[in-house]
Amino acid sequence: MLYHCTPPCETPRNVCFRLHLCDGTGAITAMFGALSRLFGKTADAAPFSAPLAPDAPFSVIGDVHGCAELLDRLVGMLDPSEPLIFVGDYIDRGPESAQVLSYLDQLSATRPVVCLKGNHEQMCLDFLEAPESPAGRRWLQHGGGATLASYGIDAEDEPNQIASALHAKMGATRIAWLRDLAGFWLSGNVAVVHAAADPEAPLTEQSADTLIWGHPKFRSNPRKDGHWVVHGHTIVPKPYAEEGRIALDTGAYLSGRLTAVTIHAGRHFFTQSEYP
Repeated sequence: MLYHCTPPCETPRNVCFRLHLCDGTGAITAMFGALSRLFGKTADAAPFSAPLAPDAPFSVIGDVHGCAELLDRLVGMLDPSEPLIFVGDYIDRGPESAQVLSYLDQLSATRPVVCLKGNHEQMCLDFLEAPESPAGRRWLQHGGGATLASYGIDAEDEPNQIASALHAKMGATRIAWLRDLAGFWLSGNVAVVHAAADPEAPLTEQSADTLIWGHPKFRSNPRKDGHWVVHGHTIVPKPYAEEGRIALDTGAYLSGRLTAVTIHAGRHFFTQSEYP
């Protein structure tokens, strides 16, 4: 399914910052979108007018969340000669997290692929490092059980036992790969991040926390440096591109739709895969 450049409604995250409502339904995000448009804009914010100007064409895929079949279908719809960038959140929520990670490993051997870190990868790493800690237990409360199930691990066991089993199933190489994932990627005036970027800070000076969790001003203040930011993390009913932001997370594990955007100089288009 293709969506050409349209101005669908904006879904903000300035209200749900760090409250995990970003993982809720389209109805919740749409409601916050209306609130943001009414109250979130700053009076002195200049309109964003820079055209898309990547160094070369590329595509970006939104939050996969354990939907391996949708991912395989979507990749097959995109130009194999162009780099493929992923915004993160490969695991959790959906039923095929282990399969998604294996697929990404195989895909990177056949074409240019860049995988960024999402908050769910970070939560998984926090759990592996300290299973009994509040940060570690948070992963089990926010979708980690689906990842464990994809590896055949019982989520009802004790946290330390679960972590040991996950270490063994994932392996040191896969865990190191998750740990080393980059926070952002840049081509020309187009940046790709997982969640957001502080609109008042240079892209090279963003905190890791902002990149994977978000920033309260991201959807209310346009950037002044002419850089577009492609992101996922916050579920939107439809992908959109406006005011220097391109939102891609269409909630694949809930909606059955996984979204990509292809970016060329001065233009973009959306592609979606769906279950048959």
